[in-house]
Amino acid sequence: MKKIIFIGTSGSGKTTLIEALRGEKLVYRKTQYIDYSDNFMDTPGEYAEGNDLAGALAVYSYESDIVGLVLCATDDFCVFPPACAPVANRPVIGIVTKCDEQDANPELAKMRLELCGCERIFFTSAKKHTGVEELLEYLK
Repeated sequence: MKKIIFIGTSGSGKTTLIEALRGEKLVYRKTQYIDYSDNFMDTPGEYAEGNDLAGALAVYSYESDIVGLVLCATDDFCVFPPACAPVANRPVIGIVTKCDEQDANPELAKMRLELCGCERIFFTSAKKHTGVEELLEYLK
């Protein structure tokens, strides 16, 4: 399985998605450090939210085969700048989380990730386990 780093804001669903990918019980826990196990690299949202720690994401991304930009379908903003994906020297995919939420707008999230330059976009819901198998298949 390919190694992937998940990058996104706090509360975007990175850790919950990783639990779903592993087939674990979904339990909320705050990621406090870069957690790298089982080919999944979970990153704290604070790293993506400010310039102080963003450089660490670039460094850690070199340890992965794929960069996954995670965007919550309920967010009304995007921290990823347009055309940021081509900077990475590995595939960059977009992952839209929480697609099952009542106020979700997955198409807006998709548009934002396309503007980033993601080569493929996955729509997921960790709670309903939708899109998880498709993402796992891509990572094989």
